[in-house]
Amino acid sequence: MPRSIQALAGVGLRAAHYRDFLARRPQVGWLEVHTENYLQPSGWDSHVLQTLRQDYPVSLHGVGLGLGSAQGFSEAHLRRVRAVVERIEPVLVSEHLCWGAVAQQQLNDLLPLALNGAALDLLCARVGRVQDVLKRPILLENVATYLRFADDAMSEAQFLAELARRSGCGLLLDINNLYVNQCNHGEDALAAMQSIAPDSVGELHLGGHLLTPHAVIDHHGAAVADPVWELYAAALRRFGAIPTLVEWDTDLPPLDVLLGEADKAQAMLARHAPQTPSWQAASPLSPPLPASLDALAAGQQAFAIALLDTAATLPAFAGEAVPQRFSLYRGNASATWRRTLAHAYPVVLALVGEDFFGGLARAYGRQMPSDSADLNQFGARFADFLAAFPPVATLPYLPDMARLEWALHLAHYAADAQALAPESLAALHPDQLEARRFTLHPACTLFASDWQVAALWQAHQEEDGTGMFPQDLQVASWALVCRPRWKAQLLVLDAAAHAALQALQQGQVFATALDAAFELDPAFDLAAHLRQWLAHAVLAA
Repeated sequence: MPRSIQALAGVGLRAAHYRDFLARRPQVGWLEVHTENYLQPSGWDSHVLQTLRQDYPVSLHGVGLGLGSAQGFSEAHLRRVRAVVERIEPVLVSEHLCWGAVAQQQLNDLLPLALNGAALDLLCARVGRVQDVLKRPILLENVATYLRFADDAMSEAQFLAELARRSGCGLLLDINNLYVNQCNHGEDALAAMQSIAPDSVGELHLGGHLLTPHAVIDHHGAAVADPVWELYAAALRRFGAIPTLVEWDTDLPPLDVLLGEADKAQAMLARHAPQTPSWQAASPLSPPLPASLDALAAGQQAFAIALLDTAATLPAFAGEAVPQRFSLYRGNASATWRRTLAHAYPVVLALVGEDFFGGLARAYGRQMPSDSADLNQFGARFADFLAAFPPVATLPYLPDMARLEWALHLAHYAADAQALAPESLAALHPDQLEARRFTLHPACTLFASDWQVAALWQAHQEEDGTGMFPQDLQVASWALVCRPRWKAQLLVLDAAAHAALQALQQGQVFATALDAAFELDPAFDLAAHLRQWLAHAVLAA
């Protein structure tokens, strides 16, 4: 249930720290999670969050709505976000001041928004729509940017302040992003804070950044830097003891290091009185009809084209080193594609190597761009891409390996279902058993290949590299992906077992499934296979 986190410091909950939190329940004020990581109401991630929310207040921080997208804003994604909000009952819900889509193409990044009247009108309308759907006010976060548009009509702080006034939303002020933008654009972070009403700020973020020759990058991969702590102290003097979140998303340290950063923020919070926020009870002004979005949409389309085509003309930006800084956004896209595909296809990565896999990811991202704000869906067409990609023709088993790994990826997020209990099966008379139809667990996927793909996958699961690789790859194989509890597993099958399960999956009665198995193997061991299926939750109750 929602609990107050006023004057408390929290940390971002990441998968690498799940076990620590479940085992230790360390002391910290609250947890923030990225909404898009919990869109599925089942599986391990959802189980962990539902368990921990009993002990910690939880905040949902979205990265996929792309509220400033002139085209491509997804009402379907908003409905999925609403379902997560209703399920988790977070203390805060936040999103970013950015855009991320054109038409049906998702760019899966927090891209810089033109700061003008048309964008402000659009954001006010979008925030109003989101708040109506979620039935609560939300927080909007300032983002780190590497470029500002040449036709910007106001500063980011002015934009945020007016957005909060007109829409009734609150602001999530990222102190590290203020510092990054101060470095990148010569903006005054202290002046920016002074232009924002204290009672409009509902949360503060702290994080690490990376210095590069052309720009400072907000990479969330290091401890909070001293200049950011100094700005944070100024923010507390300005805004009071606001809930503060320490972000650390890449190169994750041991949990105690992250908690140490939160403890430092907590000590600073304790020296200030909390503010009474007005944004939680604010009545939004009636949003005006958005100004013409043609120019805004055209600018975003030009940005998207240049992002994917290095020969395209860049939009008009202000400042220096524009080509070099725009290349940072291109690099973000490539890194996102590579990281996302590597998570779903670790064996394909191991088979082709780091450099070649990076090239595959870039080619796939350009040829089959994302169509979902949920990055977990990005790799859905990777096997088909590999099957038609000439440079991998010498590895003809690679598309099937990708299909197998995608089935394992989907099993991780598949719906939960009660497994068939052995005693309920034992209670059936043989005639009843033969006439019975069984449903496979939602996490189960049957797999067949002309290659020894299942054995090759298994050989890559030994952490010490001692797995036995098949001597002859050009041999047919069958397998079943399943999830007995939380971890997806692979069961190597023979042709008979595969045929039996395939018949059940098609809705055939058990007797027909047995006929299919015995036709291929007269010595098919039904008892042994039933024990295996029951042990691995293959059959749903």
